[in-house]
Amino acid sequence: MQIDSVLDEIQDLNLSYLLLVQRLLNEDRSTAIFRLKISESMADLLASLSAKQLSKLSRTNQLLCRLCYEDADQLKKLTHNQREQGLSQTHAALLMASSSSLEMSLAAGQGR
Repeated sequence: MQIDSVLDEIQDLNLSYLLLVQRLLNEDRSTAIFRLKISESMADLLASLSAKQLSKLSRTNQLLCRLCYEDADQLKKLTHNQREQGLSQTHAALLMASSSSLEMSLAAGQGR
């Protein structure tokens, strides 16, 4: 029973995430693409999915979203940060932006 409960929660989270993705893309496409770290073509596809397609996509046993911090040191810097709250949010945004830029640079290098 525990496994069924976890799978239900994963599927609920997936659907919520996909609905949020569509909302972000509809409200401010360029910011959404940056925040979600997705390509233009992925943004087009996600924005065009119907409710039925979103529901079908969400019914998986794997999370569709993932942590943007793959490096434990980055996460530790944010969680053990003694800065003022406003500066902490700015620091988090800078870390995520630098991570995104690095991923894009690496992806561009592989496309050659």
